[in-house]
Amino acid sequence: MASMTPAGDFRSSYRADTTIFPTRNARIAMLVGLLALCAAPLVLGRYELGLLITIGFSAIAALGLNILVGFTGQISIGHAAFFGFGAFASALLAEHGVPVPLAIWGAGLMTAVVGLVFGAPAARLKGLYLAIATLAAQFILEDFFARARWFSGGVAGRVTDPYALFGMRFDREETYFYIVLVHLVVMFVAAANLMRTRDGRALIAVRDHYLSAEMMGINLAYYRTLSFGIASFYAGIGGALYAHYLLFVSVEAFNILYSIQFLAMIIIGGLGSIMGSLMGAAFMVLLPEIVQAGADLLAGGAIDRALRLGASISFLREMAIGAAIILFLIFEPDGIAHRWHMIRAYWKLYPFSH
Repeated sequence: MASMTPAGDFRSSYRADTTIFPTRNARIAMLVGLLALCAAPLVLGRYELGLLITIGFSAIAALGLNILVGFTGQISIGHAAFFGFGAFASALLAEHGVPVPLAIWGAGLMTAVVGLVFGAPAARLKGLYLAIATLAAQFILEDFFARARWFSGGVAGRVTDPYALFGMRFDREETYFYIVLVHLVVMFVAAANLMRTRDGRALIAVRDHYLSAEMMGINLAYYRTLSFGIASFYAGIGGALYAHYLLFVSVEAFNILYSIQFLAMIIIGGLGSIMGSLMGAAFMVLLPEIVQAGADLLAGGAIDRALRLGASISFLREMAIGAAIILFLIFEPDGIAHRWHMIRAYWKLYPFSH
């Protein structure tokens, strides 16, 4: 991949070389993007803000899964169960008098503990066996949600409290958007800084070659288990934000199909890319809406009558998710983030070929 660093920009220290925003233009783009997002509630409707909120908490959970899969090389097919655990845990804490802002972070910590328990087999398992173990975690937690009425409300679900801070209620899209935005920025900055630390480099070393990492003195069992804890913490925060946005949490929402969607987010966005987690979440949230709009245009039209699609048009949303995963694995295995870097590099170097 071509470098985007301008000519004459030399780094004289490791800290300068690992900065999050390497150039002045990158910092300006970040500030402009944040200002545009802060102004979004002033120009967008509730429907568009709802989509942005969904992208926000989905991206937080997807980033946790990317730390586990993309940066550490592990696998998890039960991420939606941890997402749901965070949602129910935050609702439970709020019901027992814990302020919602603290309940969200408390739910993240509780989910991290559960993730460490289910991540313990990661010290000994890998590949298909680890995938089966995380699949078992998905079904175990789903059954727990359905039976533990004291925790989740059982099959009836649980009503959650709205987000409130300093006497102000953030129960509308125009206000809750800022809550999700703050959590999104904090969690993404934390992940970016984690990858610059010794522990972050150890996680990447475990992914690249675990035998070489072990010979260098890296404790494989510790870092593999730690990655599950971090991924579960991010899933718990995302689930808690989800719960206090909808104000109701149902067991049926956190099934295996939702876990597949989280995997699709990081595959499409880009494995091992922090920016890719956000791009993948945006893609997966907006794709069904775009497909639904196209299906509404086809309904009753000539194409609909010629192909006799009928009621099957409504299933195009689910079909599009599977098709997107397959097409990205074939034609763009490095994800949207890689393609975005290539586009930026092209315009940076144009019209020169080197």
